[in-house]
Amino acid sequence: MANTFKVITRDLAPAAAGTPETIYTVQTGSTIVMLGMTLCNVHTSQVTASVTLESTTTQTSQTQNTTAHLIKDVAIPSGSTLVPLEGKINMNVGDILKVDCSVSDKLSVTMSYMEIT
Repeated sequence: MANTFKVITRDLAPAAAGTPETIYTVQTGSTIVMLGMTLCNVHTSQVTASVTLESTTTQTSQTQNTTAHLIKDVAIPSGSTLVPLEGKINMNVGDILKVDCSVSDKLSVTMSYMEIT
């Protein structure tokens, strides 16, 4: 198995407030470990942000996963950065990470991860 460190960036997200933007979808043949994430408010006033993980995988002898909030409606002051990830999160094939904001195109997003293939 190969481990590759990668980063994803979005200069402005989401395209429409109230419509979460997909930042990453785990591709067939890989698993990832999300290592870090930052959300930077590039607006001239405070915004609120949410990050969700949509997962439909089922672990052995467990109930099926659903959508979970990593953060929900957290205020980020103008020009400030929020780090919504305290620890590592494993993501399986088909899992989707999404970001939303109270104002369109006002979050700059960075996500670092290790891809295992």
